Amino acid sequence: MSPGDSRAPIERVAARVFVVPTDAPESDGTLAWDSTTMVLVEVHAAGRVGIGYTYADAAAAGLVEGVLAGTVQGMDAFDINGIWLAMLGRVRNLGQGGLAAMAVAAVDTALWDLKGRILGVPVADLIGRARRAIPVYGSGGFTSYDDDRLTRQLGGWAESGLFAVKMKVGRTPDADPHRMAVARAAIGADTALFVDANGALSRKRALAFAETAAGQGVTWFEEPVSSNDLDGMRLLRDRAPAGMAITSGEYVFTLSGFRDMLAAGAVDVLQADATRCCGITGFLKAAALAEAHEVPLSSHCAPSLHLHPCLCAPAAIHMEWFHDHVRIEQMMFDGAPRPERGTVGNNREPGLGLSLRESDVAAFAA
Repeated sequence: MSPGDSRAPIERVAARVFVVPTDAPESDGTLAWDSTTMVLVEVHAAGRVGIGYTYADAAAAGLVEGVLAGTVQGMDAFDINGIWLAMLGRVRNLGQGGLAAMAVAAVDTALWDLKGRILGVPVADLIGRARRAIPVYGSGGFTSYDDDRLTRQLGGWAESGLFAVKMKVGRTPDADPHRMAVARAAIGADTALFVDANGALSRKRALAFAETAAGQGVTWFEEPVSSNDLDGMRLLRDRAPAGMAITSGEYVFTLSGFRDMLAAGAVDVLQADATRCCGITGFLKAAALAEAHEVPLSSHCAPSLHLHPCLCAPAAIHMEWFHDHVRIEQMMFDGAPRPERGTVGNNREPGLGLSLRESDVAAFAA
């Protein structure tokens, strides 16, 4: 079937919730958790089912079925931009950020998957590829890890050929110099070391921390201060040691938020998360803004979902290989990507190339 042959009216939209315990206690600079919730959306049309998801509270499922489904049903599955705009209009009075944006994200991603399945082509081919594969960096190194677990996780990624690894910092800043030294010893001199404070530090403490981190060869400092503090982010960008990128964007839900972050000159690398910024459609719009500002782009978390848009966005330089989401996606989906020589590419299956393992996910259904 092609878009010119006939309409593909959307028949049904449904959401399911899965809660997956972590494999160990986890924390970062500002939060601790012991499970991850996935809200998975299925959109039915033309005898096919598209799947999308977001990592959000279960309340997002209620928004999908109680608010968005009525808007989406009956619309043409090929008209993804039109549906995206209709969904944003529907949640206007709810606030277009936060849970509403994440609910929209899951539906939007399912629509891209559905269109690819109907046409029999990968989502990357629908968008238009800029590359065949993209590098990934290992991400974890939680502040709750002891030295041994930190060494095994980060060192394992370095040994497997990933070009960089990222660790969490900021919960106990006085302990972080030791933790960064442990990380550097584990990965060796040739693997890049990234750190992420999740906005835990004040401006002056972040400046001091950047100098200390530079001593361990840290080249990426993510959210040194709150991402809401664009002036503080710009201060860090201007005064951080040479060779250290200041990055943020994972908590931006709207296109105007990305615009403001880029206009403020707050980041050396923009991060975007399609599970939060209104789906693949929103991610591509953020990518276009980054390209227009000549700022590189990196995806945040959810690598199985981000692979296709990152293969297509000219500004994309790499993807985050986040421990929690890699583990969940490889447990739940056939077709989840796996790095080869430090990069991931598309397996040429239609849509996102993911198939839910119903028998394996049943235990996590909420």
